[in-house]
Amino acid sequence: MARGRRRAEPPVVQGHPVHRRAGSGGRPGSHRWGRGSAACRNLSELGVRGAGDRRSPGPANGRGTAACPPVRHATQPRRRDPADDPAVRSLVRALCRGPSVIGTVFYVMDEVPGSVLRGRFPRGRELSPAGARALSEELVDTLAAPHRVDPAAAGLAGPGKGAGYVRRQVEDWTRRHARARTWNTPGFRGADRLADRMPDDTALRTVRNDWRLDDLVLDEESLRVTGVLDWEPATLGDPLMDLGSALAHWVQADDGHAARAAPRRPSHLPGMLTRAEVVERYRDRTGLSTDDRPFCEVFGLFRLAVIARQIHHRHHHGQTRTPAFRNLWAAVHHLDHRCRTTIPRTRGG
Repeated sequence: MARGRRRAEPPVVQGHPVHRRAGSGGRPGSHRWGRGSAACRNLSELGVRGAGDRRSPGPANGRGTAACPPVRHATQPRRRDPADDPAVRSLVRALCRGPSVIGTVFYVMDEVPGSVLRGRFPRGRELSPAGARALSEELVDTLAAPHRVDPAAAGLAGPGKGAGYVRRQVEDWTRRHARARTWNTPGFRGADRLADRMPDDTALRTVRNDWRLDDLVLDEESLRVTGVLDWEPATLGDPLMDLGSALAHWVQADDGHAARAAPRRPSHLPGMLTRAEVVERYRDRTGLSTDDRPFCEVFGLFRLAVIARQIHHRHHHGQTRTPAFRNLWAAVHHLDHRCRTTIPRTRGG
């Protein structure tokens, strides 16, 4: 379990409408929460059961556009009963669209109590094979839950650009891949064929754009899911792309040494579902066809490799000095290998 708390500067919100709207009259303060690199999370002491603020990684553009992740998350309509799904249990208390308060866009939301499972399972805490299976099954069930809901019927038809989600994703990440080249990362020759193998959208559902075991908040004792983090990228799109993302992150026990050497999530533990079992359970829970799963898995691997490549590119050009980013080129090579071994199973392979 990893739950890192680091001291952060308290947001200057006392007396501001954001502070009043969050329901607090006390003096605010905050701690940095977790180790995310995409945006800054803080556990804010606002006197309202515990609340968190989520902010953009860079200065706000002053426009507070819907494309900004905190704005997109805070303005997403939520018309389902929160008790139905842990993914929607946390409530946004307030949204600040401008940089005048803390220098960037941010929102304040309820804290979701629990722990996040990262890396290897902690020493002193045992997880039986039956417990591991139950945990991995719950991840799949949580992934499948929003994919069973018709967005139009649930009043969630607003976000997104409609049909063509798969094409837009492939085009966008291919451009990112081209911009983040370094001499020591592969060219992803197989990824160049993704555009020729794109399937039509399977369905239009609420998708999160990334699914990992360490995005789940777990109850400390039961390890049941109490919440899902980081819904900022959520939109309407092809649900199988979320499944592909989960499979790309999923390391199983019979994967090679390179995959198991430094697992970021303990999905390889005895009892955990295999990737094939994840697909089978997802299909059973959603009723959706998974015929295009190989393509979505390849895209998930390609997308994950581009993210690693972008971070390594920043380190390579001196834009960050984080030591852990120095050797990300090796992870990119491993993901390239998994792409090339999975591509033959896609349509046209």
